[in-house]
Amino acid sequence: MVTRRFALATLLAACTAASAQEPVTFPQKDVPLHIIVPATAGGTTDIIARAVQRHLEAALGVPVIVDNRAGAGGVIGASAMLAAKPDGHTILFAPSALGVRSALDSKLPYVAERDMAGIALLAKAPSFLVVPPELHVNNVAQLVALAKAERAGVNYGSAGVGSTAHLHGAVFAKMAGFDALHIPQRGTPETMAEIIGGRLAYAFAPAPNVLPLAKSGRLLVLASTSAAGKKFMPDVPTLSQAGVTGYDGEDWFAALGSAKMPKAIRERLGKELAQIIALPDVRETLLNAGAEPVSNTPDEMDTMLRNYIGTTRKLAKEMRISID
Repeated sequence: MVTRRFALATLLAACTAASAQEPVTFPQKDVPLHIIVPATAGGTTDIIARAVQRHLEAALGVPVIVDNRAGAGGVIGASAMLAAKPDGHTILFAPSALGVRSALDSKLPYVAERDMAGIALLAKAPSFLVVPPELHVNNVAQLVALAKAERAGVNYGSAGVGSTAHLHGAVFAKMAGFDALHIPQRGTPETMAEIIGGRLAYAFAPAPNVLPLAKSGRLLVLASTSAAGKKFMPDVPTLSQAGVTGYDGEDWFAALGSAKMPKAIRERLGKELAQIIALPDVRETLLNAGAEPVSNTPDEMDTMLRNYIGTTRKLAKEMRISID
């Protein structure tokens, strides 16, 4: 009996090992790959997705569909990716807002650090503090003075609750010492429309959304969240240079998959995306939009995501910022 049990255990172990070593078929012939963008069309994440779309189709030999799933501060899109089969045919192009929301919201239907896995970093972009021209402020000091003079505080907007812009806006108000009410929007384009319409006092937004509107004079740019802003608007000071010291934030954009996705698939996708991001036409599109193309490995993206969530959670606790 012992011999039979041992033989059965050996057979099961051999079958399991053989199954684990079976090659993963990716991509599957004639099965489209969906890039889920958890934001509205026209935002930075959407611009990046559409810039790489046709190149990824050529590299993989399957149709690539950009699927905008905006809402709930990116939760709808992230949840859709996690609900899909983890076979590499559904991935998420996520902004750093995903990390912010994960750090601030303990009631999410997922735990990003546990349920998601890195594929590749795609780009970084500074955010800019913008105001409507009708506000009649020309620098950060004037905006802070105006906000402090308002007994009920001022309104600021963002691409949604728990977005990177939400964090930037809340930290700015706390550090500058004035009251501000957050008015979340469906996406960054909608936030810019509210700024242009004069319905918000200020907002933070990535360079791709800010640069064309600033050039046309439809909004004013007062500061950037990091020194990287100098690459796109050399005359605009950082928040620290403008007098609000101690905060430096840069937005990032990355490809993520389910933690259940085989690492071999993530590595294949990461390799293809890194090569695509380096192509001259893709680089030009992103740089013209105000995003700097960058890349890393799946393991590096995993580490980056976890560190970002941890750092943001610590900052939010220090600033007493919460959305629970």
